[in-house]
Amino acid sequence: MTLSLSWRTALVALLFGTLQLAGCGTTPPDEFAGQSAEKLYAEAKDDMEAGGYERAIRALQRVEGRAAGGLLAQQAQLDLAYLYWKTGEKAQALSTIERFIKLNPSSAALDYAFYLRGVIHFNDDLGLLGNFAGQDISERDQRASRDAWQAFKQLVDLYPTSKYADDARKRMDYIVNSLAAYEVHVARYYLRRGAYVAAANRAQVAVTEFQTAPAVEEALYILTQCYDRLELAALRDDADRVLRKNFPNSRFLTEGLAARERAWWQLW
Repeated sequence: MTLSLSWRTALVALLFGTLQLAGCGTTPPDEFAGQSAEKLYAEAKDDMEAGGYERAIRALQRVEGRAAGGLLAQQAQLDLAYLYWKTGEKAQALSTIERFIKLNPSSAALDYAFYLRGVIHFNDDLGLLGNFAGQDISERDQRASRDAWQAFKQLVDLYPTSKYADDARKRMDYIVNSLAAYEVHVARYYLRRGAYVAAANRAQVAVTEFQTAPAVEEALYILTQCYDRLELAALRDDADRVLRKNFPNSRFLTEGLAARERAWWQLW
């Protein structure tokens, strides 16, 4: 049986209309239809407290749109940034908090925004993978730590009396110690493999940039070892003098002396 062109056209139109109706029938209902921004925000807070982060995010996105330009929209942005971070969406969290800072330079919550930006970076180093691997924070890439330090520094510089400033300072100290430990970790790696110039360079970074960090003690010791092997006696003695002056009871002084005695006996 052969259909005429008009019948074919009618059949195609009928099928297309059926598909359109089927598509309309699968459109999910709007779970927030008819609710005010205030009502939505109240529901979002309830979901946040109950751990329903995904639904809270959807509600806050609507609040931000419906209350655009108002204080409620600003609060929704901050809560969204926090929830994106909690759900592992670091890039989304950072873009949201950066947008808040840019659009609301005079906001009373700007100190919290700086603090949250630092926390997002800071916790990137404490991720699930690192915890499972048992890897120390000083052994991983430190870009996130440096970004966190900058965010916390901006907070304490601009808002020294903020309720978030004290915790930010503690985190900054931790980050400095972590960055120094990272440089020493790399320096130790190079030293063990005989790359003395590279080891000295990384140890020198720890000594000059993070002078108050505990890892400086080992950094000075590594410098003495590197300069000794490179036959740079003056630099070795300078590093040894600084180590003895600042860490007179250092265990590295005993280790260094024992190592030199073993090297001396090996010449005989």
